[in-house]
Amino acid sequence: MKKSFKIAAGFVALSAMMFAVLGSSCSQNEAKDYTQYVNVFIGTGGHGHTYPGAVVPFGAIQPSPDTRIYGWDACSGYYYNDSTINGFSHTHLSGTGCCDLGDVLVMPTVGAQDITQEEERGQTKAYASPFSHDNEEAAPGYYRVKLDRYDVVAELTSTTHGAIHRWTFPQTDDAGVIVDLDYALEDQVNKEMKLEVVSDTEIVGHKMTVYWAFDQYINFYIKFSKPFTYTLVDDTVTVGTKQKPRRKALLKFGATDKGEMIFAKVGVSAVDIDGAKNNVLSEIPEWDFEAVRLAAKQKWNEYLSKIDIDTTDDDARTVFYTALYHTGMQPNCFTDADGRYWGMDMKPHQAEDGKTMYTIFSTWDTFRAFHPLMTIIDPALNDQFVNSLLQKAREGGILPMWELQGNYTGCMIGHHSVPIIADAYVKGSRAFDGAEALKAMIRTAEYDTTGIICPRPVVPCLMPSAKYWKNKLGYVPCDKDNEAVAKALEYAYNDWCIAKMAEAVGNTDMAKKYNRLAEGYTHYYDAETGYMRGKDSQGKWRTPFDPSRSTHRSDDYCEGNAWQWTWFAPHAPEGLMKLMGGKDAFVQKLDALFSASSEITGEAVSADISGLIGQYAHGNEPSHHIIHFYNYAGVPHRTQELVDQVLTTLYHNNPDGLSGNEDCGQMSAWYVLNAMGFYQVAPGNPVYSIGRPLFNQATINLQGGKQFVIKAENNSPQNKYVQEITLNGNKLTQPFFTHKQLMNGGELVMVMGAEPKK
Repeated sequence: MKKSFKIAAGFVALSAMMFAVLGSSCSQNEAKDYTQYVNVFIGTGGHGHTYPGAVVPFGAIQPSPDTRIYGWDACSGYYYNDSTINGFSHTHLSGTGCCDLGDVLVMPTVGAQDITQEEERGQTKAYASPFSHDNEEAAPGYYRVKLDRYDVVAELTSTTHGAIHRWTFPQTDDAGVIVDLDYALEDQVNKEMKLEVVSDTEIVGHKMTVYWAFDQYINFYIKFSKPFTYTLVDDTVTVGTKQKPRRKALLKFGATDKGEMIFAKVGVSAVDIDGAKNNVLSEIPEWDFEAVRLAAKQKWNEYLSKIDIDTTDDDARTVFYTALYHTGMQPNCFTDADGRYWGMDMKPHQAEDGKTMYTIFSTWDTFRAFHPLMTIIDPALNDQFVNSLLQKAREGGILPMWELQGNYTGCMIGHHSVPIIADAYVKGSRAFDGAEALKAMIRTAEYDTTGIICPRPVVPCLMPSAKYWKNKLGYVPCDKDNEAVAKALEYAYNDWCIAKMAEAVGNTDMAKKYNRLAEGYTHYYDAETGYMRGKDSQGKWRTPFDPSRSTHRSDDYCEGNAWQWTWFAPHAPEGLMKLMGGKDAFVQKLDALFSASSEITGEAVSADISGLIGQYAHGNEPSHHIIHFYNYAGVPHRTQELVDQVLTTLYHNNPDGLSGNEDCGQMSAWYVLNAMGFYQVAPGNPVYSIGRPLFNQATINLQGGKQFVIKAENNSPQNKYVQEITLNGNKLTQPFFTHKQLMNGGELVMVMGAEPKK
C-alpha cells in the first residue's frame, strides 16, 4: 500500500536539512530508515484488529483515529473498511479479541459542533467526518488524515508519555475542537467523570470506566497553542433503555487564516491529573511537532534495527518489518514520567529506580512467540516485563492472566505468566529472585481463592474450579468445569514450566511434584478416536463426540476444537508420540490434521478458528507450535514446507494481511521468528526448532555487539527444503540449536534445495 509510505514534501525537505546539519553525528541506524518498510495498515482490515495511530515502542499513550465504536472489529477503534472518523482518542489495544479503552477523544471542528445523541449502538458520532484513504498516510510514530467535513488536516505524533496534535485549518470564523470524555469504545460504563477548564489554553479531566477492566482509571491534561472559549456539557441522555451521563467540552478558537495550524499537547495518567500534565510537558515542552515526529521515527528505527534481512521480495520485507513493528506496540509503559504508577491494589506506587512498570499482558497469546523473541532481541526489556508481572502478583495476590491497565481481567485460560517467567530464568536471566518467582508460580497453580484483590466476579476466572479438580483428581472432569480439556492441557504445560523453574533454583521436591503434574495431558487422549477428549467425573468419555465441532467458549475446548487441541503438549512431543502409537502414527495424525476438510461444525463456531490449512488454525494461538512437531518425529521437510505455506499464504502486505487477531504481537512474532528460520516450541525449554528461512540472510543484532547470522544458500521460492545445516562451521545432525548458542553469536548456514532431504 504505497500511501502508507507517503511523506509530506515539506517533511522530506526538513529531514534532509536536519540530516545535513547533523552530519557525522548520525549513527548507522539513523542513516538507515527501517520505517520505510513498515505498512502500519496491515491488520487494520479483516480481523487483525490493529490500529494505525502514532505511537513509540511500548509507549504509555496511543493516539489513533477511531472509525467505529461497537462490535468485534471495533476492538482497536479503527477498521479499514470504514469511511468516517469520530475523532482521535488516546488509549488503544493492538490486535485483541476483546474491546476496551478509547479514552479522551478530541475532534477538531469548523462551524457548529453537533453533539446530538446518536442511535443506540450507532457507529458514527454526530460530529464525525468522512475521510478518504487517498488523503490518509501513516508511518511508525506519525499519522495524518484530511477530515472532509471540516476541511481540516489532522496530524498526530507522540513520545513515550505524551502526544501532540497538529491541525491545519481552513479560513474560517469558527474553528474549534470537541473534547469528549464520555466517549469510549464499546458499551463501557462511565462510573466517574470530571472535566475542568483551568485556563484559556488548558483543560483537564478524570474518569473511571467499567468494562473488560472493571476499574480503569484515566486522567488527562491538554494544552492548546491558541486560547479558546468554551461550553461544558454535563447532563444525562436516554440511549435506548439506558440513562447515560455526558461530559464534553466544546471549545472555540474563533477565526483562523487558511493554513493556520493549531496544536494540542495531551498527557494521560492512571495516577492523577498532575501525573498526566507532567507526562506531556516534561517530554514535549515546546510546540515543535516535527522534532517530536523525528524523535519518534528514530525510536522506531532503533527498535527495528535489531534485525537486518537480505531479500529481493519487497512485499516480504514489508510484512517482516511490519510484524516486527507490531511486536513493539505492547506491553505499554504504565509508569508516569515521575516514576509513579497505578498498582493492582488500586493504589498509587513509586517504581524502584531503573524499573518501569508495564501493562497490557495478553499472556495466553504472547508466551508462545512474543516473549521468546524478546529474550533474543531485547532480554533486558523482557526482564522488565517479568518484573512487572511479579510486582503485580505482590500487589494483587496472584500472577496476572490477562492484565489491563492495572486490572485483573481473568480473561482466557491457563496461567501463562508462568512460562514467561520460567523461560527467562532458564535462559539465564537473574534480574529477579528465582525463589520468589517460583513461589508466585506455585501460588498461581494451586487452588486458593483468598487474598486476591479484584472484583468478586473475576475471582472464579483467575481461580477456576478446574485448578481444584486438577490438583485433587489429577484431571479436570468435563462435567465440573467449562473448557475442561483445554484448561487441563494448559495446566500440564504450566506445571512442567514450574518444574523447570524448581529445578533451576534447586527445589527438588517441587520439581518432582510438578513433573508428575506435567503428565496430566495423558488423561485426555482417547486412543479409540485418536483425540484429546472430555472425560467426566466418573471417568467416562463425553458423548456425542465430533472432533470438528466448536461451540465458542462453551465446550471442552477454548476457541478451537479437538483437532487443534489434541496437539497441546508442547513440552511433551515424545509423550504424544507414545500415546499415538509411535512416530509413524504420530506423523500420520499430523498429516491428517493438515489434509482434513476445513469445515468446522456446530451452531456457535468460534470466529477465532481461522487461517485454516486442513484443521490447523494459524489464525489462533493454540496451533502455533504444531508445524514444528514434525521435526521431533524425524520428518523435517514437512515442517519446512508447511512453514513456507504459512509465511507465504497467510501473511500479506495489505489491510487484511493477518489470518486472525494480531493479539498483542503474537501473530507477528510467529512470523518474525519463522521467517528467520526457527521457532521455540516450548518456552521453558531453551531450544529452537529449525524450519524454512524465508530470506537469503537474517542478522540478529544482539545486545553487547554480537551478531547471530542465519544464511540460506541457494534460496528461492522453489528451494524451500533444507539440505544441510552448519552452525559456526559444524554440521548439525538434528534441526535444533540452543538459546545459548544463539546468544553467543555466530553463523547458522542452511543450504536449500527444491526436493525434501529425508
